[in-house]
Order: sequence, then C-alpha cells, then structure tokens
Amino acid sequence: MTTAGTFGNGGFGNGRPKVRQDDDERWWFVVDPILIAAALFITMLGIVLVYSATRGPSTDVEPVVTSFLERQAFFAVVGVGLAFAAALIDIRKVRALTSVGYLGLVVLLAGVLVVGDEINGAQAWYSVAGFTFQPSEPGKLVLIVALAAVLASSQVTLGRLAVTLLLAGLPIVLILRQPDMGTVLVYMVVVAAMIMMSEVKGRVIVLLAIIGMTAVVGVFQSELLADYQQNRLTVFLLDDASVEELPLAVRRVAYNAEQSQIAIGNGGISGQGLFEGTQTSSDLVPFQETDWIFSVAGEELGFRGAGLLLGVYALLLFRMWRIAVRATDRFDRLLTVGIMAMFLFQVFQSTGMAMGMMPVTGIPLPMVSYGGSSMITSMVALGLVLGVHRRRFDYTERS
Repeated sequence: MTTAGTFGNGGFGNGRPKVRQDDDERWWFVVDPILIAAALFITMLGIVLVYSATRGPSTDVEPVVTSFLERQAFFAVVGVGLAFAAALIDIRKVRALTSVGYLGLVVLLAGVLVVGDEINGAQAWYSVAGFTFQPSEPGKLVLIVALAAVLASSQVTLGRLAVTLLLAGLPIVLILRQPDMGTVLVYMVVVAAMIMMSEVKGRVIVLLAIIGMTAVVGVFQSELLADYQQNRLTVFLLDDASVEELPLAVRRVAYNAEQSQIAIGNGGISGQGLFEGTQTSSDLVPFQETDWIFSVAGEELGFRGAGLLLGVYALLLFRMWRIAVRATDRFDRLLTVGIMAMFLFQVFQSTGMAMGMMPVTGIPLPMVSYGGSSMITSMVALGLVLGVHRRRFDYTERS
C-alpha cells in the first residue's frame, strides 16, 4: 500500500487531465489567475498591516514612520519579479543545480553560527549593508527541491528514504544550534508531508512517525534547547500564577502573547478601524510587524477582516492542492506538496500563536510579516508552483 498512488490517481484525480485541442490558446491554462490574485491580495494587505504596526503615533513632534512600509513594498516588488522568473525557469536546470544549492545552504547555515548576528535570542541572520538575511528561509525551498528530486521515484527504497532523512537532518541540526525551533518545526512538517505523499509504504510512515516523536522528545530533554527556550514553547499552556514563577525572559514572551490576545479581542466583529487600533498605535505588542502581525488584522479589521485574510489563505492553499493533484510528474507533484505544507503550517502556527492557541515561535506569516527573507522566499515558492501549473501538460500526449 502506498500513499502517492492514491494522491496521484485515486480520490484526488486521475493524474492525467483531459486536454482539448484549443487548450494551449487559452491563457488561463498556463497561468492560474486565482492563485495570483489571492497572493497579490495577501501581499498588499500585508504591506498595509506592516505600515499600521510601524507608522508610530503620527503627531507634530513624531511624524509618521514610512521606512518599514517602503522596505516591505520593495521586498514585495523584488519578490514578484523573482516569482515570475521562477515560474518560467527550466525545471531541469533547477534539478541539475540541486547539489550545489544544498551545499550552499549547509555552508550558509554553518557560517551564520560563526559570523551571524543574534536577533531575539537566535544567531540566524547575516547583516549586509543595512539589510539582514536569514539563510534558513530560502533554505526551505532548497530542501524541498532536494527532497523532491530524491523522492520522485516510482518506488522509494529504504536507501532513498535514508538519504532523505540525512538531507533533512543536517540543516535541521544546524538550525537547532542557532537556536530557532520555529523554523525547525517548519522543516519537519515539510519533510513529513513530502514523505507521506511519496511512493513509500504505509508501515514505513508509521515507523518514521514514531522515530520523529522520539526525536522531538529527545531534543526537549537534551541540551540543544535551554530551559527558557523550552518554556517559551509551553508558556501558552500555563495560567498566570505559573507564568509568574518563570524566568524574566519567559515572562516577557508571555506578556507579548497576552498583549496580542488583548489586541485581537479589542477588534470584536468589525474592528476598530484601519490605523485606529489602540494596542497597535500604542506600541503595546512588541515585534508586532513580524511575529505578531496577525494581531494588527484582528484589532483593526476585526473578526470579519481577519477571517477574510484567512479565507484568502485557504483559497491560495486550495489552488496549490489543485495544482498538485493535476501535476503529471512526480517531482512537480512533490515540489508543490512541500511548498503547500510550508505555507499551511506557517499560517496555522503564526495565527494560532497570535490568538494564544499555539506555542510562541518566530514563524512569519507568509507575505504579511515584515521581512525580506520571508517575503522573497514565499514569492519564489509561489512562482515554482505556477511553473508546475504551466508544465502540467509537458508529460502527457496532447489529444
């Protein structure tokens, strides 16, 4: 029993879409306009939310701050251009450079532990000419491409599975040394999703799940994570009395989470209005433009606006799922599955953290949180998915 066979040819579709003679003359068969529209909507709303979180009080003494707005817009424009290039790139060239890309990722992740800058307790960034670069962000795509190349076999042997785990394990260990547990969780989810959707036997997946859970427990019991970092991941489960007994660094994390929940609660159904959020304008939620950006949507746009944002994310993910179903090449299918898993987990974790339902991690909300590394990675990922959509007839005989 395999899982990918079901994904490609069972309940998810017949794996070979019907093609009419005039399909190549219709532009929507090459471009997915719904996915593009959803991505642009999220990006533009994200720019507005970043501006709201960083504009300041806007008084005669302190004018409006626009530097974050300008940078985020710049990152978005660059990202769109790179997404366009990724959609048109020859995927054979990408696969041919997989080894070089993976080696470069390992070198960058190792180097950041030596010469990188520490931000928010993690030594995970390079600083160049006033810009910061987090190699673990584009590293997600490098790993997805590498794993898709290894797992795109008609039968995944134990040898290929071992190579897959080794390829994933090395960057995960290096990121744990930073330490950045949030990014590690994203990597682990991506690896798990791609293995489950490959041609691997069901009993092997069960065995890997047991091994994975054992490894997570082992990490928590080892010295890879300090006590305060472990407490950060569990603080959302504690009551106020228990939080008061924790170290100061952890209490600050709990304070951030509490302020985010207050902001979302202030929004109610219809929100306080764009740029009118009291928590946001008073700068009461630390790092609101990055880790806690969803609290801006919750406070200023309310349940309706935040729900709309989540709805558009759901539409985006559905289009990715649809493209994965219709892909006729195993590599393309696994590539799309990996990217979809990356987006899904980041959205779930980031919004859940802001609402106090998930651990406190530094996972950005795709195309919304401030930051060039995250924005460009998300855009390039979408470009690769659009490339899969464009190539879906390349492996079938046209009728």
